[in-house]
Amino acid sequence: MLESGPAPSVAYFSMEIALDAAIPTYSGGLGILAGDMLRAAADRALPLVGISLVHRTGYFRQHLDAQGNQTSSPDPWDPATHGLHRIELASTVEVEGRIVRLAAWQFPVQGVDGATLPVLLLDTDLPENDERDRHLTDQLYGGDDRYRLSQEVVLGIGGALALRELGVAGSIGCYHLNEGHNALLVLALLEARLAETGRATPDATDLAWIRERCVFTTHTPVPAGHDSFGLDLALEVLGARRIELLRALDAFAGDRLNMTALALHSARFVNGVAMRHGEVLREQMPETPVHAITNGVHAATWIAPAFAELFTRHLGDWRRDNLVIRQALGIPLDEIIVAHRETKAVLLDDVARRSGRRLDPAVLTIGFARRGTGYKRADLVFSDLERLRAIARNAGRIQFVFGGKSHPRDEQGQALIRNIFAAAAALGDDVPVVYIENYDMESAALICAGVDLWLNNPVPPQEASGTSGMKAALNGVPSLSVLDGWWVEGYIDGVTGWAISAQERRDGDSRPQAEAIYASLESTILPAFYGAEPDYARVMRGAIAHNGSFFNTERMVQQYAIDAYALGTRATLEAPPVRR
Repeated sequence: MLESGPAPSVAYFSMEIALDAAIPTYSGGLGILAGDMLRAAADRALPLVGISLVHRTGYFRQHLDAQGNQTSSPDPWDPATHGLHRIELASTVEVEGRIVRLAAWQFPVQGVDGATLPVLLLDTDLPENDERDRHLTDQLYGGDDRYRLSQEVVLGIGGALALRELGVAGSIGCYHLNEGHNALLVLALLEARLAETGRATPDATDLAWIRERCVFTTHTPVPAGHDSFGLDLALEVLGARRIELLRALDAFAGDRLNMTALALHSARFVNGVAMRHGEVLREQMPETPVHAITNGVHAATWIAPAFAELFTRHLGDWRRDNLVIRQALGIPLDEIIVAHRETKAVLLDDVARRSGRRLDPAVLTIGFARRGTGYKRADLVFSDLERLRAIARNAGRIQFVFGGKSHPRDEQGQALIRNIFAAAAALGDDVPVVYIENYDMESAALICAGVDLWLNNPVPPQEASGTSGMKAALNGVPSLSVLDGWWVEGYIDGVTGWAISAQERRDGDSRPQAEAIYASLESTILPAFYGAEPDYARVMRGAIAHNGSFFNTERMVQQYAIDAYALGTRATLEAPPVRR
């Protein structure tokens, strides 16, 4: 059985969940968002249970040589030494005709008032399993398509079976699929439904029954970001009977099993993760009603200690009510400045420890740290090195802190890292550039909070949301960002930050955006930073009050609870709610 707590009425499935900085069960924004969501749900004592895989060898540990060439190695961890409770299960799943036995590790997510939300990490490393199957829950996003599809069988089908065995499936009225990796959960629900009714073939009532229970959040507007598998492979891994059922669920696009299509056709509530993302999805899928619930971040996790103390002194119990962060508009500017200096000093000490390079605390420090992939254009600011040198010489000194992993098979993303290293070597001391190796939750917390300006320049409209800039804003770090994702909602010119306003050219030429970055730095940001200190601090305070008070998971979880889960009103959420 699950550890003590109310019977869950929502099951939250996610291939990756960032539970703790020391537990490498996440790769980037999707996993960080999932962890923040569950922390916020625990704060509100919502009746959720999380389902993921144990990922015994993590995502990967990043190694960078002097030229920025990335190599990777496993990042193993032992759940038994991290306070997780092992649950023996009798549940099995079938993969390529083999029976795979499951176990689970339970992680307790603690809420601000002591409520505990259970997360189950499924594990196939059992001695009775075939050697191939023992490794299915080892690596996050590792292996080939066969490995990935087999993992999705374990997560989606195995997760549903585990909940049933633990005696909580009967209380669950809503299954939340966080991205399409979890879509085979729908197949498991259909199989359970058919077993109960005694029918061999599903009909419209079965599909309606599934849709009433499923919610689907998609985090990317990029088609390449959606999992799909060839029919031959799907047949080998799943078997002919399940392929027949998946066809009834309209899960195929041509001859490919499309996990996003399966989730879309099986959910009563589909949402994107920002207002702009919702608009893009509705353009791409006009036949699907798409909602938008803009992402947030967990304030208590991401606010640096100096700002946490400042907020407690001026705002009271902000951990239980993030909305009071709006009242940061009343915090004296000199106190904002002092808290940021402390936070920046912590970052620069860590940068020196990790890189051996000591950056100057008096210099405008720009942060760019996120998953290394092509559309995020991490090297855009280095499009014209001579222009950047001239700005640093004439308008005010600049230094950069970068971080981010690129998937081992993403050569374009790895090339961006090499480009940054080449730019750093060319710029030398004129514009210091440091790249932090093996970017993770711990380094993210320091970089997001400690820099002076957050830079974000993806190719629009490919940024679904983006949450790094939200973490920065909570700590008084304004953004200079393309108007895409969350920044469309968060941007107030000169109040919360600045926009990279140049239009994207159809021919893919990024020079207009690079020029817009240079112009903003030269004419607006550097004069404010090096001019009257209160002018820049006023923007810092605006970012906290306007962005921090809204772009948090307390607000986000409440929207999911009311709009997607139908758990009740705000008043109901003050106590553990009961599903209607």
